[in-house]
Amino acid sequence: MYSFDGRVRYSECDERGNLTLLALINYLQDCTTFHSESIGRGVSHMRGRGIAWLIAAWQIEIGRLPRFCDDIRVSTWCHSMARTLATRNFTICDGDGTPLVRADSLWFVYDLAAGRPIRIPEDQRVYLSDEPPLDMPPTVRRLPVGGPCQTAPAITVGELHLDTNRHVNNAQYLGMATNAIAAVFGHDVAAHVTDIARVCIQYRRQALLADTIVPRVHVDGGVCTVDLADPDGDTFAVVRIELRSRGGRHAGGTGA
Repeated sequence: MYSFDGRVRYSECDERGNLTLLALINYLQDCTTFHSESIGRGVSHMRGRGIAWLIAAWQIEIGRLPRFCDDIRVSTWCHSMARTLATRNFTICDGDGTPLVRADSLWFVYDLAAGRPIRIPEDQRVYLSDEPPLDMPPTVRRLPVGGPCQTAPAITVGELHLDTNRHVNNAQYLGMATNAIAAVFGHDVAAHVTDIARVCIQYRRQALLADTIVPRVHVDGGVCTVDLADPDGDTFAVVRIELRSRGGRHAGGTGA
């Protein structure tokens, strides 16, 4: 297991002093990259080999969002690795060690020159940990999208959306989705941010500089699903946000 300690910054919070979803997923992503650097498999090393680890899907369970000035510890470990797919867990705990956020994720190795996934190289199995997996529902690679939708304003991919691989960073899709929900439903949605129980994200293809992304927002009870697609409807990523019901259970059930 790899861990690092942090403190929730003012710049990472919303108007109520809670950590934003975008900042939350950035903490998880940073933990992954710090882990890679610590074992000599960081960005420069992977770029020199012409490969990169890319994420296929997230499942993030939120017990409580950390708040401004909270001390937190972010941890990650890879608990399984098949021929082409690795599974990595995360936790964000408060200063007393109580888990606030738990996450599962699916990853694959991508050949940058060939533009396709490849079998996981043997030297990448150094990530494997003896730490047991979190007790969470299985994370699936394809989230369903269907039914009536409302379209939010289109987004043109700019430099600020890109990462070192020159495609839209995985965390940016979550920010686009939450902005789209607010654009469609207004400020009232922001008032429910502390009621979010689960976030699931599925990545289908890479968005690049100057691409146009059209968010299509679907709502079914306490579940908002945002299809981030091109103008022709070909999906880049799907983001699903499940609100917590008054009884404390996920409004959208366990289907991740």
